[in-house]
Amino acid sequence: MSTETLDHRAVVMALSPADRERLTARADGPALMRLAIHFGAILALAALVLAKIPYWPLLMLPLGILMIFLFTALHETIHETAFRSPLLARIVANICGFLVIVPPIWFRYFHFAHHGHTHDPVNDPELSSPKPETFWQYAAHLSAIPYWIAMAKAIAANVVGPNREAFVAERARAKVVTEARIFAGLYGALLIASLAAGSAALLFVWIIPILLGQPFLRAYLLAEHARCPHVANMLENTRTTFTNAVIRFIAWNMPYHAEHHAYPTVPFHQLPRFHEIVRTHLKTTERGYARFHRNFVRDLG
Repeated sequence: MSTETLDHRAVVMALSPADRERLTARADGPALMRLAIHFGAILALAALVLAKIPYWPLLMLPLGILMIFLFTALHETIHETAFRSPLLARIVANICGFLVIVPPIWFRYFHFAHHGHTHDPVNDPELSSPKPETFWQYAAHLSAIPYWIAMAKAIAANVVGPNREAFVAERARAKVVTEARIFAGLYGALLIASLAAGSAALLFVWIIPILLGQPFLRAYLLAEHARCPHVANMLENTRTTFTNAVIRFIAWNMPYHAEHHAYPTVPFHQLPRFHEIVRTHLKTTERGYARFHRNFVRDLG
């Protein structure tokens, strides 16, 4: 492939049929292995919290980070690229979506609209909440309070119904409402069961941890598109962040985010290979999340 800078369409078009087949091949093994490790670490930390080992409250932060980053597993499964089996993808999407409080059918339509209209100020639903422009907006964003309020409103609106969000297809509106009601019903049932049992277990191994972990997810997600130009080229309007193997693991390789937007049908485990193909064409990158946030704060109004 030429070393001249190409946009994402030209890069994908330049791939040979064999490369496309290799890059987009789906497999169950890599995701099952990653899920086993990811959930294994969550269950191990949760068990230590429930056992109340010395200094156990300190474990709620790493537990929360691991748990809230199941959002990235949800992201992969709604793309239906993580597994060869569509049924397995739906099961994992519902489990992860339930734990991070993001209904997967609703999120699929929200996210696909974001992919179809990336950085379009009118049609990209991610831009409905403006990116921080002042230090206090930045602090509020990282607190995740505005996010939780917006998500609670979205779920509540769908519970009441009917769904009227522009990004949800007409044929799916009833499903989105049903999904929200099932999720809300299950959350309510868990609350009632916990109160009846006089148990605070879910508070310490789920609710408090995801509240503690959500600011880290907000910080991670902010780097994907914040301050990227409003252009059509996915290798320019989306940022790839070079980071360590631990973050790439718990984020299911989504730090390769420009690569994901350029070719969304590439499964997470093939993104490092696709990165090697497109790296000379990447227009917006950053070396680490700490550096991204240091530069972001420096330039705030």
